[in-house]
Amino acid sequence: MAKWDYDGPILEIDKLSISFFTRNREIPAVMDFSVAVQPGEAVGLVGESGCGKSTVALGVMQDLGVNGRIVGGTIKFKGRDLSEVSPDELRDLRGNEIAMIYQEPMASLNPAMKIGKQLIEVPMIHEGVSEKDAWDMALKVVTDVKLPDPKRVLNAFPHQLSGGQQQRIVIAMALMSKPSLLILDEPTTALDVTVEAGIVDLVKELGREYGTSMLFISHNLGLVLEVCDRLCVMYSGEAVERGSIEDVFDQMRHPYTQALFRSIPLPGADKNTRPLVAIPGNFPLPHERPPGCNFGPRCDYFEAGRCDAGDIRMAPVAGDERHETRCLRFEEIDWDAPITLAEQKQRGEIGAPVLKIDNLKKYYEVAANKMFGGGGKKVVKANETISFEARESETLAIVGESGCGKSTFAKVLMGLETATEGDILLDNQAIQDVPIEARGTQTVADIQMVFQNPFDTLNPSMTVGSQIVRALEIFGQGESDDARWQRMLELLDLVKLPREFAGRMPRQLSGGQKQRVGIARAFAGGARIVVADEPVSALDVSVQAAVTDLLMEIQREQKTTLLFISHDLSIVRYLSDRVLVMYLGHVVELGSTDQVFSPPYHPYTEALLSAVPIADTHVTKKHIVLEGDIPSAMNPPPGCPFQTRCRWKSEVPGGLCEREVPPMVTLADGHQIKCHLSREELDKMEPVIQIGAKAAE
Repeated sequence: MAKWDYDGPILEIDKLSISFFTRNREIPAVMDFSVAVQPGEAVGLVGESGCGKSTVALGVMQDLGVNGRIVGGTIKFKGRDLSEVSPDELRDLRGNEIAMIYQEPMASLNPAMKIGKQLIEVPMIHEGVSEKDAWDMALKVVTDVKLPDPKRVLNAFPHQLSGGQQQRIVIAMALMSKPSLLILDEPTTALDVTVEAGIVDLVKELGREYGTSMLFISHNLGLVLEVCDRLCVMYSGEAVERGSIEDVFDQMRHPYTQALFRSIPLPGADKNTRPLVAIPGNFPLPHERPPGCNFGPRCDYFEAGRCDAGDIRMAPVAGDERHETRCLRFEEIDWDAPITLAEQKQRGEIGAPVLKIDNLKKYYEVAANKMFGGGGKKVVKANETISFEARESETLAIVGESGCGKSTFAKVLMGLETATEGDILLDNQAIQDVPIEARGTQTVADIQMVFQNPFDTLNPSMTVGSQIVRALEIFGQGESDDARWQRMLELLDLVKLPREFAGRMPRQLSGGQKQRVGIARAFAGGARIVVADEPVSALDVSVQAAVTDLLMEIQREQKTTLLFISHDLSIVRYLSDRVLVMYLGHVVELGSTDQVFSPPYHPYTEALLSAVPIADTHVTKKHIVLEGDIPSAMNPPPGCPFQTRCRWKSEVPGGLCEREVPPMVTLADGHQIKCHLSREELDKMEPVIQIGAKAAE
C-alpha cells in the first residue's frame, strides 16, 4: 500500500469522547480530548493509571474492542477521519503507517517463532517485498536498534533475549515499514533504568533518522522531558494542560500539573526538611466524577459555586504559543508562590546495629542443560561476599539492575533460602542457616517484607480485616479475638486507612490502598526490620509520595530498620540514609546517601545516576549509556564483575580489571568502593547530576 501524502498534522484528535458500555451503564473513559502531532514531532501523554492515556492510543488504532465506542469528536490521520476508513485500508494502515509499541514486549512477540521470521513478515505482508529483500531490511533495522551480533539475534527465539533486547526487537518491528506515526505506550516501565536510558536514546535517534512522529504515553515526567517536544497532561479522561515541554514544566498553569510535580522526588527534596506533598484524596472512578472540574475535590484552589458549576473548557494561556489549560482560576493563582511546606519531620535518631551481614554468599547449583537434563552441574553465584550493617531507625537502600542479586539477598534474610556461606546476625544471633519454618515466632515477626505488587500479596477471598487479624494470630499477638480485632483497627489507623475498610475485599481497594494493607500486615508483629522490595514501583507518582511518607512516619514511631530495595534512584536519594549498590552479586559501593550521590563514584554507580530521568529543566546530566546487558551469574566474567561494560577500564594498567576481582577500598568515613581505579583517577570524577544550570539541549 502506498503511503498517504499530507502536509498538515500527522495526527489530529479533536474533542474526542470514548465510552465503554456495560449491561448497567455507559462508562465515559475519555471526554472532550484534543491533541495534535505535527510531522517529526514527539508529543508526550502524561497522567496516572486510569486517566485514559491508553484508551486514546487504542482509539487511534481503532481497536476499542466490542464494548468501546467513539461517542463524539474525530481522530484524523494525515487529514483523513479514521472512522470513515474501510476495514481493509485500516488493516494496511496499522503497521504500515501507524505502529504501536506496548509496555510488555513479550505481548507483541510470538514465542514459537524466530525473531528474523517475525520481522520479515511486516514488509512481506504490507509492501509485497521479496523474502531476501525483507531479510536485508530486518538485518539493517536490527543493526539500527543497536543489538549485538544481529545475525545471531535474527536466528534466536524471543526467550533467548533479555527484556531490553526484546523491547529493541519490538521497536525494530515497528520501524520495519517506516511508519509516519509511532505510538509508544509505557515502553520502558518493565525495564531497568540503565536499559531504559538506552531505549530512550534509541527512540530519539530513530525519530530523527526516520522522521517518525511519536505519541509517547508515560506516567514518568522525567522520561517525557528527555524524549518529547510537547506534552499533554491528562486527568480523569480529560486533557487538563497542553503545551511545549518548557511551558508546562516551567510555567505550569493547572493545579493538577503542579500537584504532580510536588509529589515526585526531584533533586533537593528531603524526607525531613522538604518532604514530598502527596495529592489528597483519590482519583474519581469514571462513573463517579464530580460536577464541573474533575480535579476539584483534590484541588488547593477549589472555589465552590464556580469550579463545580458546569463543564470547563480548555483556555489559551496568554504569551505562550499552543499552551492551554482546563482551569477557570489559572489567571488568579500565584503560580510562583513558595510551596506551603509540609510539616517538617524530626530526623529519626539512628541507633545501634540491629542486623550484621558478614561475607554472605548464596550459590545455586543447576544442571548445565536444564531443559533436557544431562550435562554437568553449573554454579550460579547470586550473592558474592556481601558485608554490611543496618542500624535501628535507619533506611538502607539496596540498588542495582535486575539480576544483580537484590531479591536473592532478601530471600536469604527472610529465611526463604539459606546461605551458602557467611553470617547473618540479628541482635547477634546467627540466622543464616535457619529456614523460615524453623525460625521462632519472634524472629519471623522481627523481619517482615513489603512486596512490589500489592495485587499479588493479598488473599482475594478474605476481607482486609481478617487478613491482618490472621497475621496477628501467626505472630502470637493479642490475648483474645477481641483484642486482635482492636489491634487490627489500630493498624488501619497507623497506615491511614478508614476503619470501615476492615470489612472490604481487596478488589474494592485501589493499588495504593492495597499497599497500605500490606504495610499494616508487615508491622502487625512489631517488626524490627522491614524489607521493602520495590514497594512503590507499581504505584502512581501521587500515591508513591503518600506511601513513602507513611513508611517514614511508621519508621520514626517504631524505630524500624528499613531495607529499601529499588532501582529508582530518585526515590532512593529522597528517603535513604545509606545506599548499597549491587552488581552481579557483588556490593560495589556502600556509603551515606550524600557520599554515593557525589563523586568519586564506582563506575557502575556513575552510569546508574546518569540513567535516572529527572523531571526538571534546570538539571544537567552527564550522558553515559551502558553498552550490553548484565552478564549471566552462571557465567560471570573474570576479574571485576563490571569490566565488560566499564568506560574507565582503559585507565587501569596491565589488564588488571580482567584478571582480578578488585578489593573493597575505604575512601572516606564509611564510604567503600570495589574498584581498581587509583585514588587519583577517582578524584578526577565530575558530578553526574548538576542542579541550577538550565539543561542543555
